[in-house]
Amino acid sequence: MPGSVQSIERAAAILRLLARGSGRLGVGEISTSLGLAKGTTHGILKTLQDVGFVEQDKASGKYQLGATLLHLGTSYLDVNELRSRAINWADALASRSGEAVRIGTPLDGKVLVVHHVFRPDDSLQTLDTGTLLPVHATALGKVLLAYDSGVAAELAGATLEQYTRRTLVTPAALRKAVAEVRETGWAGEAEEFAAGQASIAAPIRGYGGYVVGAISIAGSVDRLYPSAGRVDQSLVTFVQNASRAISRDLGAGRW
Repeated sequence: MPGSVQSIERAAAILRLLARGSGRLGVGEISTSLGLAKGTTHGILKTLQDVGFVEQDKASGKYQLGATLLHLGTSYLDVNELRSRAINWADALASRSGEAVRIGTPLDGKVLVVHHVFRPDDSLQTLDTGTLLPVHATALGKVLLAYDSGVAAELAGATLEQYTRRTLVTPAALRKAVAEVRETGWAGEAEEFAAGQASIAAPIRGYGGYVVGAISIAGSVDRLYPSAGRVDQSLVTFVQNASRAISRDLGAGRW
């Protein structure tokens, strides 16, 4: 087996040192603390700065942990807490609705499925945990677009892929759909991502009411939209009740 990579070990040591510190540290302070040459320390810091893991204060020239690294850490904690809090409610929603349940969070302009409960029947199904879904063609994605400005910003100006003839691919159509989500508090899609399939989603909120993800059910369009293309409102209620329950467990309170 190959050994460890020295430059990565040194970069990790610098990040740990910055994380322990109460303020910013200069190149000299870092090199002295870790026993590294100043040139080596500066080169590693420059690389870490280029990828957003550290930031340099323009006035003092000293370094601190960068926003990108902090965001990665926060995202990891949020996702794991979200998943642990949501497991029981997701299982209950699958049992009550008879449909598959997915929980998603934003990642690089898409929806990352962080938890998936199979439809409670004997049909052959594929686990979707870890899958990336398009935001413009799924109910999970529309919820995140409606409540997360960062997701909307990443999609701005992008070419929207058409998955079916019902996929919303114009900015005007998508803006209208997102506005409806904000008005009703839930999102739906019928055959926009896959023919014959539909989904219904609602936001999951954390402390302060901030939307940290979304929960959805997904299944046959005939079951979710049974009456002339109209959604089954009882299923919408099931999804919203689950989203509120998870949000309360995450500290969102009432909204």
